[in-house]
Amino acid sequence: MSWERQPGHQQGYGQWYGYSGYTHQPPMPVVPREPVPPAAAEAEEEKPPPRLPGRDRYFDTLRAVALIRVVTYHTFGWAWAGMVFPSMGIMFALAGTLMAKSLERPALTVVRSRMRRLLPPFWFWGFFVVGAMLIHDWMPGRQIVYWIVPLGDPPGNAWAEQAWEILWYLRTYLWFVLLSPLLLRVFRLAPVPVLLLSLAPIVVFRFAWQPPDNRLGSALTDLATFLFCWILGFAHRDGVPARLRPFAVAVLSLAAIGFGGWYAFTHQAGTGSYDLDDIPLAQAFWSAGYVTLLMWAKSYFGIDFAWLTRFRRTDRIVTIFNSRAVTIYLWHEIALILAVPLIDQFWNVPAFERYLPLESQWFLFGIGWILIAVFVLLCGWVEDVAGKKKPTLLPGGGRAAAPCGRTATMGQ
Repeated sequence: MSWERQPGHQQGYGQWYGYSGYTHQPPMPVVPREPVPPAAAEAEEEKPPPRLPGRDRYFDTLRAVALIRVVTYHTFGWAWAGMVFPSMGIMFALAGTLMAKSLERPALTVVRSRMRRLLPPFWFWGFFVVGAMLIHDWMPGRQIVYWIVPLGDPPGNAWAEQAWEILWYLRTYLWFVLLSPLLLRVFRLAPVPVLLLSLAPIVVFRFAWQPPDNRLGSALTDLATFLFCWILGFAHRDGVPARLRPFAVAVLSLAAIGFGGWYAFTHQAGTGSYDLDDIPLAQAFWSAGYVTLLMWAKSYFGIDFAWLTRFRRTDRIVTIFNSRAVTIYLWHEIALILAVPLIDQFWNVPAFERYLPLESQWFLFGIGWILIAVFVLLCGWVEDVAGKKKPTLLPGGGRAAAPCGRTATMGQ
């Protein structure tokens, strides 16, 4: 959900500064700089990042591909998709990197900022989902508090399960945000040992103690599954991967991938599938090895995908995916749900029935993305408001009409 921001979670990766030519001036007196108060620092963080070289397009591209893979998986249900590209592990690692960067400022300020960026889009989305469930005979109890702050899985009825079951990601992300000040302090005491030991909880949960089958157990399992990826984000921010020997990184990463794959294929009895989403231990090790290679390659080879900015349309798409990550994640299941009855209506048009592949899952995939784009236009501005930015239809463009008939300047 990243995602973490991630989606609604990223803060930008810094700015490049340069100086143009100037005429000779006498030296200016040096004036001591006043310390920046926390409130001013937070306001500075909220300023939109520059579009061109200020952002790390490698990370931005990974996040965009991760979101595409999530929608693809929820459309086709391919068990192998998580092995080809473990989206959730990647998004947690990217969010961990950004969190470590932000924690250079006071922890309380950072946590408050992250929650402010996440909760308003969640509340806006939840208003429609909860309202629809109430219409369909759902009556909430005290657990409705989780629709305000999703520290546990929000309750819902079976009718809307496909929509709300994705909220585990937001719940896990929120807990990682709250725990990050402590986790980062522990990590910096012994970076490599703590990183390796972060896989221990999921091993304990599998072989020594099984968490209870309730909200607490689900939260503990998801935290343990992706703990390594989150702390790997810390490690990348602190430059740890670049200091490791390539041979050791390759051997340990491939060993983790190998173990995760072996465990997934040999423990299908419970689910009948090798889908990593159903096998937390396999998910943890496969994601750990895969994401480690991605992070190490970036540090070792200096990958930044700066060339992407030469392709304006592709670069714009990546920008939109990153600026609307929370919107895409929250609304994509609803888009896929609505695509089904919409396609059913196409059968009533003889030309559509004759020439369009209405029975194809690929056609559903395409219609789903059209509806996702509609939701991005209608609802994405909430992410701007949550980030204290001027609401826009699409980031990085010119001028366009904002929702509700108001006009707003587009671009960042």
